This record gives sequence, structure tokens and C-alpha cells, in this order.
Amino acid sequence: MDKHLGDDDDTARFEAMAMPHLDAAYNLARWLTRNQHDADDLVQNAYLRAFRFHGGFRGGDARAWLLTIVRHTYYTTLRDGLPQDGDVSYDEALHDRDGGGDPADIAASRDAGRSVDSALARLPPAFREVLVLKEMDEMSYKEIAQVTATPIGTVMSRLARARKLLLAYLQPDQAGD
Repeated sequence: MDKHLGDDDDTARFEAMAMPHLDAAYNLARWLTRNQHDADDLVQNAYLRAFRFHGGFRGGDARAWLLTIVRHTYYTTLRDGLPQDGDVSYDEALHDRDGGGDPADIAASRDAGRSVDSALARLPPAFREVLVLKEMDEMSYKEIAQVTATPIGTVMSRLARARKLLLAYLQPDQAGD
């Protein structure tokens, strides 16, 4: 008889392996798509693919395996020409961690957050993804190389270039000096 998609043992094994990495998957999806709603869809589609094929997972780093699926799902979506919303809006509810405080400090923090969000959005996707994986998901160069299917040297080069570009995007315009 065919194996049922909803088999309880199979589902429990997948959940134990995959659910601890949901935040990392969403974080990568958010920065790849630059849109909260597209990120939600991307993670859902990636986790469905991961569930369907987790029987082929042969051990190792489950987080890297899942983030690879998120990344491949994103690029497959782009390749297939499915609509992508270019919205780069800043979701204050998602990023506002302080429930109170000095309004001037909160406003300055939000402005800084918007600047960083905008600068990250300007980075080419290959640079943005390595920066997010390294700085926000705290992955090693080896893990990033595995997720992006690129040599470690390329990861290090992209990361250095991404940091340099990000810094340039965050620097105030000095043309008037």
C-alpha cells in the first residue's frame, strides 16, 4: 500500500528535523523576496518540498539542507517567471522590538532600521544572501557554501564585497565636501 502523506511517525520525524530551523528559513526568504507575504509563501512551498523529499535526506546539517531548499525554491520561482512583488517596505510591527521608551530614540532606531533595510535591498541577490546567512543566521563559510552551492572562496569574496557595498550604501553622500 502507498505511504500516506500524513503518516504520523513520518510527520513527527520531519517536524523534529525541520521546525527548529523555521526562523532561519523565513529570515532567508524575507531577504531574498524582500517582501513579508512572498517570504511566507516561499517558506510554505519550500517546507512542502522538504516534507515531500525528506526521506532522501541522509543526515548532516538539516538547517543547511532546508535553507538550500528555500534558496532553490526561490530561484525556481524566478526562473519560471512567477510574479515577484518588488516591495521593499519596512514592516515596523516585525522589526519594532521595543514596546516603549523615548519617542526620539524609537524614531531614530526606526530610521536606522529603514536605512539598513533599504541598503540590504539594494545589494545584488548573490551578495545579499551570503550576508544574511553569515550575519543574521550565523552560518559558517562551509555551511553557506553548501546552501549556495558555491566554493568557500567565492562565499568569502561575495561576503567581503557585500559588506563593502552595504557600508557604501549606508554612508551619507559626501559629494558636497
